[in-house]
Amino acid sequence: MPKIKLSRVNGDFGFEATDENSHTIRMDSSPESGGQNFGVRPMQMLLMGLGGCSAIDVIAILKKQRQEVKDYQMIINGDREKGKEPSLWKEITIEFHLYGDIDEDKAAKAVELSINKYCSVAATLTNAGAAIKWKVFVHPAKAILN
Repeated sequence: MPKIKLSRVNGDFGFEATDENSHTIRMDSSPESGGQNFGVRPMQMLLMGLGGCSAIDVIAILKKQRQEVKDYQMIINGDREKGKEPSLWKEITIEFHLYGDIDEDKAAKAVELSINKYCSVAATLTNAGAAIKWKVFVHPAKAILN
């Protein structure tokens, strides 16, 4: 079972969370609610977790299919419920940008499998009522953006 230690280290809402392997993430509330912009907002961290979870799935699936992913980027946007507490994610849109000599059908299938079957974060969010939509873009390796 994973062990996370959370400690307040900056102002009222500035926290550091550390896992059992000493990986640390900084979190804070928004300045509008008393935070000091010390770190990522916890709800945005959920979107980051979704990105990481799905990226691992997609690249692993494509590697098994002998597709060479030279680079990989995602753009994730989310809309939260308005006027509710808690304010959950209601709609999440993801752009998957894959770079390399990659079959577009295989890329699309890998993304679909990740979001609908393998990614635990996606399942957690959809079970809480979020709709996740996505688009897949395959680019030549030489088009890698920084």
